[in-house]
Amino acid sequence: MNLHELSPAPGSTHRRKVVGRGPGSGHGKNATRGNKGQKKHGQVNPNFEGGQTPLHRRLPQARGFKPINRVEYAVVNVGDLADLEEGTVVDPQMLHDAGVLRRVDEKIKVLGDGELAVKLTVRAHKFSRTAVEKIQAAGGVVETV
Repeated sequence: MNLHELSPAPGSTHRRKVVGRGPGSGHGKNATRGNKGQKKHGQVNPNFEGGQTPLHRRLPQARGFKPINRVEYAVVNVGDLADLEEGTVVDPQMLHDAGVLRRVDEKIKVLGDGELAVKLTVRAHKFSRTAVEKIQAAGGVVETV
């Protein structure tokens, strides 16, 4: 097969409709636009709904804004770490393998909900003040990644 032998699939292309070229063309006089009215004489605003209140005015406006550089954190509570063995290093890879995180590259914030009695080394991107206090009170180490 050569480049000059290529052609579109049958029925996929159509002739351009030639309008306004007299009565012999079959598309003369009103040129397929009907009789009178705004649609015959000019362009109609695509948002115009015939005098009905348009959709963009019927819907409520969204307030505020969404910051484009917002950082989302996966939340892990101190109580979720209480079942781990003593001396365990808790990091994003370990939490992903345990099924706590969906993705390894998620940022983690450790919150202070729950109790912790096990000595752990916790590596995360962010910690709440109560989480740091509870981990250190149990003899653990807090490391920011």
